[in-house]
Amino acid sequence: MFNFLHTFYPNPILLQIGWLKIHWYGFLIALGALLGLLVFLHLAKQYGLKKEQVYDLTFYLVIFGLIGDRLYYVIYAWPYYSQNWLDIFKIWQGGLAIHGAMISGLIVVYIFGKKQKINPWLLADLVVIALALAMAIGRWGNYFNMELFGRPTDLAWGIPIAPENRPAEFLTQNYFHPTFLYESIWNFIIFISLFVWHQIRLAKNISQRLTSLGLEIKKPDLNRGFGNITLVYLILYSLGRVGTEFLRLDYSPYFLGLRWAQFTSLLIIFGCICVIVYKIVLKIKSGSKAAG
Repeated sequence: MFNFLHTFYPNPILLQIGWLKIHWYGFLIALGALLGLLVFLHLAKQYGLKKEQVYDLTFYLVIFGLIGDRLYYVIYAWPYYSQNWLDIFKIWQGGLAIHGAMISGLIVVYIFGKKQKINPWLLADLVVIALALAMAIGRWGNYFNMELFGRPTDLAWGIPIAPENRPAEFLTQNYFHPTFLYESIWNFIIFISLFVWHQIRLAKNISQRLTSLGLEIKKPDLNRGFGNITLVYLILYSLGRVGTEFLRLDYSPYFLGLRWAQFTSLLIIFGCICVIVYKIVLKIKSGSKAAG
């Protein structure tokens, strides 16, 4: 298997029929989005949401997520795009920044939740698990584009990169860290963990209890803990991103000695911890008032 990794150069084109080209990058992003939607539908049904609500929210998330994704990356890599305006629209060549999708996605979820009178935190908890799965699959698009790889390595799973895709200072190196693979595995672990968390939450809230009068169905209290899954997702993803950024060689602005994505991820971690602390304090205060 490792010998195959050392000799295989992926083709970014999955299928070509005449002028029509289907890129692996776009196909894998679409596949990840589709599987994420199926998970979203499955969990949403358990929480009592309607299919129409899921489809409507997904539509807005895809549209504004792609816009946020691309806009953030264009701003991020402005020195290049300011000289290559037409390349701004060539998203099949890569160049999507997940932090942009997160920002636009949170805005969409908040507005949609308020209009539909659904707790936005619940929607966010469902969206992030779909996002984790979509990213675990979509990251493989970077492999076929031979982009976002890491530093040279002698590890058995190092991958070859075509000379034209390497930074000039590494033209003599043979194999590089498959950082796309590290992020894919990490996102899949996050997905499994959060999916199990949802199942545990649902099992507790829709449990049955026996009383002396027989079997009584306990009304679910689904308002407890909404948002915790979202906060943990953001923290876990950001931790993984901080780690992989130490290896990546692609262009990045630096701030305070950190790559931009590392700095942004640390800000997200700090912000999420502050929100968690705030929620704990509120819970303690409400418990004290109830006891009093």
